[in-house]
Amino acid sequence: MNATFQTSFVLHSRPYKETSALVDFFTPEGRYRAVLRKARSKVGSIGRPFMPLEISLYGKGELKTVGYIECIAAPYKLMGNNLFCGLYLNELLVRLLPLEDAMPSLFKLYQQTLTYLTYETHIEPLLRSFEWQLANELGYGFSLMETGEGQPIKADSYYLFTMESGLQEISQFQAGAFYGREILTMSMADWTDKAALAAAKRLMRQILAIHLQGKPLVSRELFK
Repeated sequence: MNATFQTSFVLHSRPYKETSALVDFFTPEGRYRAVLRKARSKVGSIGRPFMPLEISLYGKGELKTVGYIECIAAPYKLMGNNLFCGLYLNELLVRLLPLEDAMPSLFKLYQQTLTYLTYETHIEPLLRSFEWQLANELGYGFSLMETGEGQPIKADSYYLFTMESGLQEISQFQAGAFYGREILTMSMADWTDKAALAAAKRLMRQILAIHLQGKPLVSRELFK
């Protein structure tokens, strides 16, 4: 891989050998893992999360080396629960994104979401929208307008979700079921409906849990 300059954010970093750090970067060209040399003098100033960076990486394997790194804008100032939300997004990306798989639209949404998190207090819609696009980008998405068999979602019916078949209509309510009206509201991204917003949170947790292979997200503990 030839060194190229990319806009980037640090998703996660940890010490590596004596003076280096192993860093996960998110760029429009995907997630990269790279060694940042002399990290003790760099991580505290330009290697922290939510700071727009310009980087260049080199190396042929999956583990790259940082050739250049520079801050290009002030960091997004996230506080309180909004900071925890930002850390949650970062952990999702580290855990779920394959290496070097370009996702420019997801990168753009990530930047937009960080912008909203600097001032927005109604954060649940931001998280649901990001989770849904992440699922779609990774090939986990499915229609909210029809069942896995191609039948239209009916407002007054109940549905269960399975990874194999998507949404399936059931004859009566069961634990974990979703009301058709809520699913149709989700399909329109109408987050003014509190029931649909709560249902979307349950649905996304089911989807993500499958692909996280049952391993809990550390960032969720921060909200407690």
